[in-house]
Amino acid sequence: MSAMFKISLPDGSVREVAPGTTPADIAAAIGPGLAKAAIAARVDGELRDITRPFEGDATLALVTARDEKDALELARHDFAHVLAEAVQNLFPGTQITFGPATEDGFYYDFAPAERPFTDEDLPAIEAEMRAIIARNEPLVREVWTREDLIAKWRAQGETFKAEWAAELPGDEELTVYRSGDWLDMCRGPHLASTGKLDPQAFKLTRVSGAYWRGDQKNAMLSRIYGTGWLNKKQLDQHLVRLEEAAKRDHRKIGQEMDLFHLQSEAQGSVFWHPKGFVLWRQLEAYMRRRLDGAGYQEVKTPQLMDARQWEQSGHWGKYRENMFVVPDEIPNAEEEGPILSGQAELMALKPMNCPAHILIFRQGIKSYRDLPIRMAEFGCCHRNEPHGALHGIMRVRQFTQDDAHIFVREDQLIDEIRDFCDLLDSVYRDLGFEKYAIKLALRPEKRFGSDEMWDRSEQTLRDAVAAAGRATEEFGWEELPGEGAFYAPKLEFHLTDAIGRTWQVGTIQSDTVLPERLDASYVGEDGERHRPVMLHRAILGTFERFIGILIEHHAGRFPLWLAPVQAVAATIVSDADDYAQLVVAKLQAAGIRAETDTRNEKINYKVREHSLAKVPALLVVGKREAEEGTVAIRRLGSEGQQILPLDEAIALLRTEATPPDLR
Repeated sequence: MSAMFKISLPDGSVREVAPGTTPADIAAAIGPGLAKAAIAARVDGELRDITRPFEGDATLALVTARDEKDALELARHDFAHVLAEAVQNLFPGTQITFGPATEDGFYYDFAPAERPFTDEDLPAIEAEMRAIIARNEPLVREVWTREDLIAKWRAQGETFKAEWAAELPGDEELTVYRSGDWLDMCRGPHLASTGKLDPQAFKLTRVSGAYWRGDQKNAMLSRIYGTGWLNKKQLDQHLVRLEEAAKRDHRKIGQEMDLFHLQSEAQGSVFWHPKGFVLWRQLEAYMRRRLDGAGYQEVKTPQLMDARQWEQSGHWGKYRENMFVVPDEIPNAEEEGPILSGQAELMALKPMNCPAHILIFRQGIKSYRDLPIRMAEFGCCHRNEPHGALHGIMRVRQFTQDDAHIFVREDQLIDEIRDFCDLLDSVYRDLGFEKYAIKLALRPEKRFGSDEMWDRSEQTLRDAVAAAGRATEEFGWEELPGEGAFYAPKLEFHLTDAIGRTWQVGTIQSDTVLPERLDASYVGEDGERHRPVMLHRAILGTFERFIGILIEHHAGRFPLWLAPVQAVAATIVSDADDYAQLVVAKLQAAGIRAETDTRNEKINYKVREHSLAKVPALLVVGKREAEEGTVAIRRLGSEGQQILPLDEAIALLRTEATPPDLR
């Protein structure tokens, strides 16, 4: 008789089961309600199929729909597989490649036999997916040998799958999941059958092009995107959010408010218009005041630096594909011959500011008494993002970071990180964000530094967040294995916007690798040289992306202190033109960004136009207001108006227009 396996449950109880027993069997033994509700299992912490047999003694936690994160990941992965099966049913000869779950859904990349797919194909594919779900086909996990699987894919004409199977690590177990006669190569896990999906809880959203393995040198594929949920209610709520997000799209509002534009002559770089740059300057001035108040020293560093510097810092080896590399030579101006010789030394536009800040730190001898040194820079950086990855002002090639690096002794780490958390919290609330989550991104597989260094750095960040009172569910505290930078673990700060979306913006990283590589040191109390710890930190991330987030969060209706145009004096009749000019002159003298609108248009037309431009306060003036020295204030989004003497109206607006840190 085979030895029994001991399975430990969350309540502390232990069940002895025979080999071949599955988590589904244990769920059924506990009770019919759990047997029906359980959709997967965590075995020794690993998410697995509920029908996969135990392989030895293990801990077991059954997963139900209440474990929403795991449940959504499973459902979206299954929707991707059902999508692939549906496409191959409808379009014979189509090759399958990859189909992962995403943050709010799934996608799958296909190599069509005849033509690229279009949005017109989606209704038929959705119908076929629902038919597959209705058949309730079991999703069966199978382990294949590499040779058999490659042969299978080649026999089916699946060249992409065969290529991928041949390149997977030799010691990796190759698994497929079968749904009837259809199969796909996948690590899993999956739900027990297609019928576990709600056929009304998904929607295919769009089709786009994508290169095989993300390389533009490879074949162009058709990518079909979908959104998938646990039930129709969740889907409907998501579709409402998408509709609201479309209304808030920063590209649309940016055009309506005349803030910026982008064009092909400068891929991934923003043309800021006067009104948009007013918004930028207000945000920058606010951040500069907050940094000054927190003891930061502002610096400015070069855009171009020698490749040898990037080699020494480690960025050349780890990050070169994202850098703009520039030969250090004068181009050939003659018509004959190549423009560049190909023999010059190389330089690179900086993708980040940290190495340059260490070079400033190294100027002169630093004492332990000098630390902490807080070095800030609104640094313009460049990263060579693929054209297809660019998105409005959210994902660009040229950007400005609200960057800073803090050089500290080991004994100062906790206090500095805690103080940063407090500063960040205050800034986010000033900018209208009441909710954010804190995540700890842990060591990646490819990294610099020893395990002891990573252990120490990760624990320091944990302790600092706890000291700040924020390692709690209220702040969404979570640890993310493998998500750290190659040189340091980091805290990530994820904002929640007005319609419930999350944006990762702020970060702080505790780094001992870069000071070592670039030979940063200070003289300790013992008279010996010591390495400082370098804290890389940002609150906004980049100005471009954060302004895009601000636009969408506020739907362009900025608080008065941030609004590019804070007030417009609009006339009802031409007799009030001179008075409107006087009103605006007094507003501007009070520091309020104001304009006049004396066009020969009806007042309702002016109100609509300035509402579209998101002007917070419209001061309507006619003959009566001119005679009485008053204004009628109409607030953005309000039908009513408030009649006030001009001086009182100016005082009111001036108070509202004061930045929150100056109130």
